[in-house]
Amino acid sequence: MSNPTLGPRLSRRSALKAALGAAAGSGAITGFPTLWAQNIKDVTILHCGPPVTAFTPIGEQASKDLGFTVKMQAVENADLLNRFLTQSSNIDTADISLPFMKYLVGRSVLQTIPRDKMKWFEATNPLFTKGRNAEGKVAVQQGCTPYTMIYATDPEGKALAKGETGFLNGMPSVTNADTLGIRPDLVGRPVTSWADLLDPAFKGKTALQDQPSVGTIDVALAVEARGDMKYIDKGNMTRAEIDKTMLIMQDIKRSGQFRSFWTTFDQSVNLMASGETVVQSMWSPAVTAVRSRGIACTYQPLKEGFRGWGYVLSMMKHVSGLKRDCALEFLNWYGSGFAGAFICRQGYYSAQPENVRKAVTPAEWDYWYGGKPAAEPLTDPFGKPQIKPGEVRDGGSYEARMGNIAVWNSVMDEDRYLTRKWNEFIAS
Repeated sequence: MSNPTLGPRLSRRSALKAALGAAAGSGAITGFPTLWAQNIKDVTILHCGPPVTAFTPIGEQASKDLGFTVKMQAVENADLLNRFLTQSSNIDTADISLPFMKYLVGRSVLQTIPRDKMKWFEATNPLFTKGRNAEGKVAVQQGCTPYTMIYATDPEGKALAKGETGFLNGMPSVTNADTLGIRPDLVGRPVTSWADLLDPAFKGKTALQDQPSVGTIDVALAVEARGDMKYIDKGNMTRAEIDKTMLIMQDIKRSGQFRSFWTTFDQSVNLMASGETVVQSMWSPAVTAVRSRGIACTYQPLKEGFRGWGYVLSMMKHVSGLKRDCALEFLNWYGSGFAGAFICRQGYYSAQPENVRKAVTPAEWDYWYGGKPAAEPLTDPFGKPQIKPGEVRDGGSYEARMGNIAVWNSVMDEDRYLTRKWNEFIAS
């Protein structure tokens, strides 16, 4: 794959080899034989992430384009944080959820990434880089907003920075606006509010994600929507707010409202596909998976807005020398288009959307990003038929969805207290 910024005849692989060879010859790279700089084919980058981003075809394409090997390892979200904290020496790069930065920064797990080494940083969604939406207005401040998670205070990454610096904890990569999944053929009426998650009309037919902060935020959106209480910040509740929310949740659970509390992607898909649930917390790829079975499933836009989330690509502390140079090149490659095009076909957005535009068909761009009716049949990431002509993406355009975030996924200041209360709720 050629790099337009380097000229039509200089491939990414050639550019990297040339740059590394020159650096090695000048002594800029230390601790490695010069021969290594000429053998990037011997380098393997082990990349770890959740099953909805760490796709083998992305690693295979990166390997083909870059000349070294990128291996993808998918791990369920529930196990990822523990993996980062206890086994980071066995990982080179990773998809890291923004809230995880509160656990990882300052613990010698990650190394900072020089901002000026990231080719596509200025092409990144300003929600990440500036804390502002596309119109330049200050974005919602509830939860772990991307802007407050991506910058490091110093080269050592000792702490999260409150504003822009030259050092990144991770390069923004994937983002989306989450909502409720519904079975339009089974709900029997329009679903327009987060409050519908708690409506007795759906008793025994709703489900939550069994993850303390996410599940609690979804319920908080529903509780606030139906007027039970008003939060200062749904993504960073006080102990009093947590206590009141949990009391409400326990009452709702005792009434039989919840059919299940799912922990894995497949569980969420099977609950909805089987009809056991008709309204539930879902991820966009899970809705896609249900639809791929020929079953009606809608990622329902709600009047109160979406729950936002994002991932960054980070490097582990131990990565050095030639492998570090290759890892930086992989991070740049990830934002260049192919990976973003792949993940957009399951409903996720790239943090560098204009690069995706160059890597998808006009019909795909218009549907996934533009909010327009599909002009032709569209497939999922693996080529399986998914979208019929005339269908419109749930929630509208990229700007409409990402411009309507009500709260971001979060690790709250009272996270330990919330986790204890959540576990008590699940066990009750």
